[in-house]
Amino acid sequence: MDSGIECTLSRFADDTKLCSAVDTLEGRDAIQRDLDRLERWARENRMKFNKAKCKVLHMGRGNPKHNYRLGREQIESSPEEKDFGVLVDEKLNVTRQCAFVAQKANRILGRIKSSVTSRSREVILPLCSALVRPHLEYCVQLWGPQYKNDMELLE
Repeated sequence: MDSGIECTLSRFADDTKLCSAVDTLEGRDAIQRDLDRLERWARENRMKFNKAKCKVLHMGRGNPKHNYRLGREQIESSPEEKDFGVLVDEKLNVTRQCAFVAQKANRILGRIKSSVTSRSREVILPLCSALVRPHLEYCVQLWGPQYKNDMELLE
């Protein structure tokens, strides 16, 4: 699949991502050539990309926001996308990600409060550690890179 690919290609399960700096027309053309290669590879291997799920996330100030196509179809541009459960926007703003995670944690805390009668530390702390904390810490290195490990989170 990555034979001849010029840009950075990442694959995980059924996700494929192509990225590159596009500060020149050559950068734009390299991405389009790689998209053409991927489409050709898919056709030769009797596979299909779900073109409805293909999106372009333009990042950076002054980004010319070029149009790209996969096969004959133009790829839609999007101001934000969720990647492995983390909301990424074109400005790398984490405000919406933080709000989303806090909302999810609060829903779980509400379920714990309504279903557990004991308020003792011995009961509540393990529940919060097991059910709430993983959501708060999920991919924190990406959306909150100042946190390097659990100890720094606790300080």
